Amino acid sequence: GGTACVVTGQPFDTAKVKMQTFPNMYKGLVDCFVKTYKQVGLRGFYKGTTPALVANIAENSVLFMCYGFCQQIVRRIVGVDRKTKLSDLQNAAAGSFASAFATLVLCPTELVKCRLQAMHEMQLSGRIIQGHNTVWSVVKGVIQKDGPLGFYRGLSSTLLREVPGYFFFFGGYELSRTFFASGRSKDELGPIPLLLSGGFGGSCLWIAVYPVDCVKSRIQVLSMAGKQAGFMGTFVTVVRTEGVLALYSGLTPTMIRAFVANGALFLAYEYSRKLMMKQIDSY
Repeated sequence: GGTACVVTGQPFDTAKVKMQTFPNMYKGLVDCFVKTYKQVGLRGFYKGTTPALVANIAENSVLFMCYGFCQQIVRRIVGVDRKTKLSDLQNAAAGSFASAFATLVLCPTELVKCRLQAMHEMQLSGRIIQGHNTVWSVVKGVIQKDGPLGFYRGLSSTLLREVPGYFFFFGGYELSRTFFASGRSKDELGPIPLLLSGGFGGSCLWIAVYPVDCVKSRIQVLSMAGKQAGFMGTFVTVVRTEGVLALYSGLTPTMIRAFVANGALFLAYEYSRKLMMKQIDSY
């Protein structure tokens, strides 16, 4: 599921990070795509793909594993049998709990990904003289400068994004599946309803938490050039100096990516889960 998400959405994610971190460099999505292609070429859209793959595979593995555990916790809290189907709201709560655990594996890999994606802009703006263009050089730079805890820069903003965001993510997905099922079992849905449901869930997540993600990207990228303020400090600085709309820089590529990538994520998740369950049942 995580692999499908990255393969379909990486160019849009790269544009998102560039526009969030350096909103004054780009007039919009098309301008960002054209300038990136002219300056760096096609490979510029896939900077940070390796850590993005690691981040998404790690995050979604932990997320969906914990989602199952958290569903059982919710069943205990509401006092129902372990095989009882949860409501869409209860599934949303379980997804929100699960995201807190996924954040611990996501934050370090996402920091490396964001730095690689915005490395060219950091050099153009004069914030750094020479950029690290490989995953290993970024990792080595973080360890040398800040130690292992440096990988958790932006952890609080990542948590602020993930916990409420995944409430809307799983809530939107389950609500959409209920709509398409129309009284049937959700497990009987075909690929198109699953794609649309996943896309709807992803869109709900990003609409709800986009300003938080914008602050997170700034903290993780700009901390390369020196000490960066925390979540509230960065948030206040952006609003004061650039205005509220700066928190929504890069929203267009994010919404395109959210629908396409999360549709692919849930489609791959549901079909791989069914395949694995068949294998288990055959034993």
